Amino acid sequence: MKKYFPLVSIIVNCHNGEKFLKECIQSIIDQTYKNWEIIFWDNQSTDSSSKIFKKYKDSRFKYFLATKHSKFLYEARNYAIEKAQGDFI
Repeated sequence: MKKYFPLVSIIVNCHNGEKFLKECIQSIIDQTYKNWEIIFWDNQSTDSSSKIFKKYKDSRFKYFLATKHSKFLYEARNYAIEKAQGDFI
């Protein structure tokens, strides 16, 4: 019998978060559950957040750049959720 492992979408909203981004990503990678995707929502960062994220070469890493900066976190989160493919967020 084949086991089903649901896809989990992990939302990472980022605006100039380079200081903690590597630690955040490493924390996700280190999880024992492996059927996940990262939806990285770049909320118009002006630091090197996008360069840091794009260094990871993994098909589970999905990068999206906001067309404009969202003032409110819930807005950015909702945009990212629209991109999610997982069974769980």
